[in-house]
Amino acid sequence: MGTMLQAADPSLEDFQQLEGCNEVLNVTRPDIVRSVHEAYFAVGVDCVETNTFGANFAALAEYDIAGRVGELSEAGARIAREAADAFTGRDGRQRWVLGSMGPGTKLPTLGHIDYTTIRDGYQANAEGLLAGGADALLVETTQDLLQTKAAVLGARRAMETIGVEVPLLCSLAFETTGTMLLGSEIGAALCALEPLGIDMIGLNCSTGPAEMSEHLRYLARHARIPLLCMPNAGLPILTADGAHFPLGPEGLADAQEGFVREYGLSLVGGCCGTTPEHLRQVVERVRGLVPAGRDP
Repeated sequence: MGTMLQAADPSLEDFQQLEGCNEVLNVTRPDIVRSVHEAYFAVGVDCVETNTFGANFAALAEYDIAGRVGELSEAGARIAREAADAFTGRDGRQRWVLGSMGPGTKLPTLGHIDYTTIRDGYQANAEGLLAGGADALLVETTQDLLQTKAAVLGARRAMETIGVEVPLLCSLAFETTGTMLLGSEIGAALCALEPLGIDMIGLNCSTGPAEMSEHLRYLARHARIPLLCMPNAGLPILTADGAHFPLGPEGLADAQEGFVREYGLSLVGGCCGTTPEHLRQVVERVRGLVPAGRDP
């Protein structure tokens, strides 16, 4: 999402002088945001994520616009909803909108922010996403289990407040060290989060699919809920021009087909560095596959 928005070369005025705050484009340049969703729907995906990865209290507070969490969340969901409904209208195949709830920039376990503030911020984030028409809420790229719990419980409070029940998905970010940023292992994460009543668990970001395999194997054996995986296009390599992602579309498609066949994943996609062509090949490879049976 971020690289495709930047490729459209939005102006500082488009950012309302808040350079890099992609969520502001939901209000100022919905055409750019919609074009990203359309590029992915056009290659056959079933779901897109809203442009709301940073529409949470911690991230927006850094731009001094924490009070706009709900507004920018709702606007992002509405854009994705309109794109999804337009594609459904063309061929009758249902498309879904996943409301993205990113990790923010503060880790409550390290005392960067207090729990109540971050939880209430996520509730506002989720309320906006639901008001904008999100079909599910995706707590993603989480690095701190306390932050993850705050987001999950904020999402639950939002559903109770609005009176709407939607699937709640949770996607964790694991480092090359084999743990989350603050040291939690996959078993600890599953043990902490599954009892909160989430509907799906999995991994995204940080690494490519190769580094996720053992974590997914663990989840396949022990998780009692469906699994998801959205890897980067390989382990990022830092170059003079920024991060380079070495895994091509065929490599991502190979990995995701393997995960569906071996570990019974239900939802697969792509994170950093993955393009519409990456997802086109994933769709081509997994469309019609039946996930492997699991007996956790």
